[in-house]
This record gives sequence, structure tokens and C-alpha cells, in this order.
Amino acid sequence: MASSRKNRALYIDQEALSALALLKSGILSPVKELMNEQQCTQVLNSGMFDGSTFPFPLILSPNGKSNEAILISTQKGEVLDLVCDQEVVGEICVNEVFAIDPAERLRQIYGTEDLSHPGVNATFKRLGKYAICGDYTIDTTSISTIRQTIKNAQDQIGAKHTTAIFMAANPLHRAHERLIRQSLERTDLIVIFLLKPYNNANLSYDLRHDVLQFFVNNYLPFSRVIIVPLENSYIFAGSNEVILDAIVAKNYGCDRLMIGQNHAGIGMYYDRNANKSVIDRMRGIDIEVSMSSEYVYCNMCKTLVSIQTCPHGHHHHISYHSESILELMKQGLLPPAVLVRKEISSLIVSSLYPNRFKNLAKLYYDIMPVNGLLEEHTEKDFYIELMKLYQTTSLT
Repeated sequence: MASSRKNRALYIDQEALSALALLKSGILSPVKELMNEQQCTQVLNSGMFDGSTFPFPLILSPNGKSNEAILISTQKGEVLDLVCDQEVVGEICVNEVFAIDPAERLRQIYGTEDLSHPGVNATFKRLGKYAICGDYTIDTTSISTIRQTIKNAQDQIGAKHTTAIFMAANPLHRAHERLIRQSLERTDLIVIFLLKPYNNANLSYDLRHDVLQFFVNNYLPFSRVIIVPLENSYIFAGSNEVILDAIVAKNYGCDRLMIGQNHAGIGMYYDRNANKSVIDRMRGIDIEVSMSSEYVYCNMCKTLVSIQTCPHGHHHHISYHSESILELMKQGLLPPAVLVRKEISSLIVSSLYPNRFKNLAKLYYDIMPVNGLLEEHTEKDFYIELMKLYQTTSLT
């Protein structure tokens, strides 16, 4: 974005840019602009904004000595460029600049200021000592496109109810599949918000999207499930994630939200002889929130079961821990089919280890049953057939 005049600049990162775009597009409504100091105090004291639950003040507080010098010296009405990755991405007309306590900001978001927590530490490094508010311009084309995609899908099938599911699918496993199928039984359309984090601890977004799209196309009524990206910035971290998810889902046109019972952001607590969660304190967000049971594989039931309906103890249960499943794949191992569908494992492992085998054709024809015809096979085909051999039980 070219600036029409030589403004002084604030330097922001991709996470701040993502949050600003959501705010400008109305996806975080009822908050529609950066909060001033008075509004911040009101939200801190009440946990509410304009009659609706909002977990913490929404502010722009970029770190760095250059940014701090600009914020200290700026005057009301001055226009500052917003610069991200050496590119001018927008501008802000200064209304107010006020000091914040970074440690308190961390407590608002994460419930702790312990810097040994990776998310807390990462957010602390990007927080400045001053916040700025004012009207700003920024490109919101990508969010408008997502809104239109959801609207088109709703119109195509005449959806009366649309359910949102937020997931990383890192990697997609059988419990994810069950959650999606269970949700489909109760709604017309599912919007899967596939998270795009700002670190390298995950499979790439493109790979996770391709895997999820493969599952939708081949194993679900694909006209009833759509996948859209959601940049998983710091505002979605901590114990308030479900509240932000509900706000985002509602403003994208969903009227229902499905979450898993073991969701990290539910925040279960005990109050007046009853188990409650962060969902119980949501007010003014017009969306129905449902909680799915935790699913495990039971080696007595020999199938995927809910922990609420399985009569066998947890020592008979295999849990679906994404980190452990991903670790197997990163080591080049195919997870058992009870954890991940073999077609999905083959997609991921073949992507992680491209051109792994020196002579794939010879290996394939030496080990696999074939129909006698010479055919070309990919590493994905090899992994699928290898998994089929693992599942052969007559000699085991």
C-alpha cells in the first residue's frame, strides 16, 4: 500500500496485522475499533463490552525502541503508517496513546505471566509499554472473501443452521473425524476454521488443508463442509480461546459452535457443587455452544468410543494425542490405522519424506501383491499398501 505522504511509521508483525484485519472487518464485534484507556478499564473490571462478554482489552501495543519513541512523541490527529515486513500495510490516525503494564496484559490473555510458558514468552517479546488507538485503514480483502465463501455455501444448500469447528488438524486423526461426523448429524453446514499458527511446530498449513480437504471430498457429503483459514494470532491463546472462537464464528455467520471436551480453552472449574466452564460465563454472544465427548480407542470394545459411554477403565483406552501422533510421522513411521486413516498417514509421511526410497518400483513389486501389470506407483501408494500388510492378521 503506497502512502500519499511521508508519515512516521509504526512497525507491527503479522500477528498484529491479522488481529487488526479481523477487528476492521467486524469479525470481533461488538468491538469494532481499538480500545481507548477508559474502555480498557471497563473491560478489565467487568469482562464485558457493550453488553457482551469480551475477555480482555483489544489494543495495539507494538514493541521496540523505535515504536516507543514514536508513541511517546506523537500527537492526537497525527497519521502514522503501519509497516509490516518492510511494507506499508495501512495507516492509523492517532486518537490516544496510553501506558500499559505488559505483565498485566499477559495475565489478561493467558491467566499467567510465567515466562516459562512458550506462548506467554512469545507474546511478552512482542509487547510494548504503550498502546495506541484511533481510526485506521488496512486491507481486509481476505476476510471478505472468507465471508462470501461461507455465504455461498449456505445459499447453495439452503442451510438453516451452520456449525463452526476450530481445529489445527496437526495431524488429522480419527477423533477429529468423529467430531466432524457427530456435528454433521445435528447441522446443515459445517465451517472448519483451520488454524494457521505463527511458528514452525506444526505441519504446514497447505499440507493440513490438503489432508482435511481429501477427507471431506472422499468420506463426507462435501457440499456440507467447507474449510477456511484462520490466522491463529496471540489473541486466541490462553483460557479465553473459546470465547473468541464463539465471537468469530458468530460474526462469520455461524449460529452454532462445536468444541471438544478436552479443548484447552474451556477452563473447567467447580462452583456451587457443579462443574462449570468458561462457556457458562458467556453473555450476549448469540451462538449455541455444544461440547463433544472425549473419544478414545478401547481395546476391549475394539472401536472408537466416548469415555462417557465406555464401561472399561482408562487402562484399556488409547488416547488421540496429536503431538505423539505427529512425532511418529516426523520419524517417518506410519501411525496405527486406529489412530489415523492410512490414506491420510500416507499423504503426510510422503510429504515429509519426499523421494525417500532409492528404487521405489523394485521395493513395491518385491513386497506388494500386484496384478501382473507394470504400473507406476507413488510413495503415497506404497505407504497405503504397506499399511494394508500391517493390518493382515492371519499370521499374527
